[in-house]
Amino acid sequence: MKKGRIFFQQPNVQRITYPLLVAIVIVSAWEALVVGMELPPYLVPSPVLTLQTLFSDWVPLGLALVTTVKITLLAFVTATAVGVMVSFLFIQSRAIETALFPYAVLLQVTPIVAVAPLIIIWVKSPTLSMVICASLVALFPIISNTTLGLRSVDPDLKSYFALNNATPWQVLSRLRIPSALPYFFGGLRISSGLALIGAVVAEFVAGTGGTSSGLAYQILQAGFQLNIPRMFAALLLISMIGVALFSFMAWLTKRALGSWHSSEISHD
Repeated sequence: MKKGRIFFQQPNVQRITYPLLVAIVIVSAWEALVVGMELPPYLVPSPVLTLQTLFSDWVPLGLALVTTVKITLLAFVTATAVGVMVSFLFIQSRAIETALFPYAVLLQVTPIVAVAPLIIIWVKSPTLSMVICASLVALFPIISNTTLGLRSVDPDLKSYFALNNATPWQVLSRLRIPSALPYFFGGLRISSGLALIGAVVAEFVAGTGGTSSGLAYQILQAGFQLNIPRMFAALLLISMIGVALFSFMAWLTKRALGSWHSSEISHD
């Protein structure tokens, strides 16, 4: 009994068991309410029916899942590459950052649903247009966090590098980049979710069907057909993509920073 208690008191076990227990309670309450109130499936399907629909309609949902994941990953990689390059450009000069940073903010505050139709019209390839839309949504956190990290250098360490006549490349590679890594990975965790949101929104706006359709199109089609169980199944897949992306980013952050940075070193 004591060994079992110690096992469940471990932080790594608690990170899994606590959310799992909450999920079990929520799903059980959902199932009980649907069955107890005899709600029809076209209003609120039960969790059991949602899972049954997920397995029975796996062929179209699986193909849509691949499309949405592809657009999300392409957008995330594009946003990361562009964001890092822009951040390196910003730290070269305060004048450059002052002149260009407001336009990065403008991209962030402009609703993607207002810009997406124009991009889809201008770009002939549906996939490329959706990747561009999703990349715009995910871009700002990378720029903002990475730029902040590259500028958040310890003044004493900066003076030490200057005292030793370090070259600009040495200052960048050995001081600024290591200092910016926690901020950069924080931006990755935010942008991974935003890339998924941008991909789904772009799919809604594009409304493309056929074999290249994503989960958003499956949701639209299910809504038109009042096939609410399939809609919930598609929503479940989108949620699973988001959780998987965030979990991978958290794991990657732990791998990169866990051995040396205080934010990832366990103090328990």
